[in-house]
Amino acid sequence: MYRIHFPGQGLPGAVRASLLAFILTAAAHPVHAAEATDGTGPTWKLSGFGTLGAVHSSERNADYSSSALKADGAGRSHTWSADVDSKLGAQIDLQLNPRWSAVLQVVTEQRLDYSYRPQVEWANVKYQATPELSLRVGRIALPMFIAADYRKVGYAYPWVRTPVEIYGAVPISNSDGADLTWRWNGETVRGTTQAYVGRTEMSLYDGARLHGSGIAGLSQTVEIGDLSLAASIGTTRLTVSLYPELFAGLRTFGEQGQALADNIITERKRATAASIGLNYDPGQWFVLAEVGHYQVDSFLGTTNSLYASGGYRHGALTPYASFARISGKKPAGPHALDLNGLAPDHAAAGAALNAGLDTLLRTIASQTTLSAGLRWDAAPNLALKLQYDRVTPRGGSRGTMMNLDPAFRSGQTAHVASATLDFVF
Repeated sequence: MYRIHFPGQGLPGAVRASLLAFILTAAAHPVHAAEATDGTGPTWKLSGFGTLGAVHSSERNADYSSSALKADGAGRSHTWSADVDSKLGAQIDLQLNPRWSAVLQVVTEQRLDYSYRPQVEWANVKYQATPELSLRVGRIALPMFIAADYRKVGYAYPWVRTPVEIYGAVPISNSDGADLTWRWNGETVRGTTQAYVGRTEMSLYDGARLHGSGIAGLSQTVEIGDLSLAASIGTTRLTVSLYPELFAGLRTFGEQGQALADNIITERKRATAASIGLNYDPGQWFVLAEVGHYQVDSFLGTTNSLYASGGYRHGALTPYASFARISGKKPAGPHALDLNGLAPDHAAAGAALNAGLDTLLRTIASQTTLSAGLRWDAAPNLALKLQYDRVTPRGGSRGTMMNLDPAFRSGQTAHVASATLDFVF
């Protein structure tokens, strides 16, 4: 299996002082290697991962990207783009004693403001109450999909990138809070049950922010021999402060404008995400599949997504193929202002707002992707991957494309070629 385990996860906010005190305590017990000489003192480990990538897209009227949280991609902005997949991460694991540990992971990749400013992905303190039960406090990975713990680590999965149709639907990968994990074992079955609470805050661009309050969820994984099954559900109150001029303009159109703005805006709206997945990997070959559901009663809409992928290992080479699909649905209620009976100048202003609303609602993704690729494990901890994607936005949606030119047409297939060099150390 390609899966790599990076223990622990994060901590900010009020707990930051606790983490600092924890690290200072460890510093008072000098450690000169990854393990203490007597096997009982504090231990630490430094590790890292990265991806160097290049992507080409045949679509010249939009950018192909791996995440809605990136500024651009391949196609319209760049014939070849290194921003789609390239990233670098480092992690420090600290073990004070059998019960107390901490982890800090920092990742740098392109952001919405075009910068590569590093971000803290994980930062938490863990207390191992019993061999089966543990508590973490801090910044913690959201256990939303099979690859939740390693979705940033390209080396850990067979593809160039995790399928954008399902992983891109929930681009938030962590929250600031706490989780409780119970690991249990049966005669032939092993399981992990995880409950979590928290919040998240993210800067987007030009002062826009994403805020999720009251995050709560539950995940369950079960392992039976070579088969792994995973299920999760989570919810939050979501605010995304985008397009303020559009919503301010709608509110000038009386009661209908107020009602339309309240229906479409993402302001403390209930967001729910759920997923089910399986991974069967007997060694020579593997099959992965996941389905997901994401719903926000706002311009983010409702999406149902899935992918299925399989591959065969032949020495250092692993050819693979995948199918992925996402189907989007607009929120209930009216999606445009009723302009009947308005004065010509008001009707013209309303028509411009309706056009803006239509463009906004086209961001609710509907798309199909067929993929084929080859992974070559060229050296220990180093993999070269080549992948071809046939990406088709559907139903008037732009799919996962971004930075659209007015000439962009839904239903037109983009041919995407990618190459990455993934490594861990």
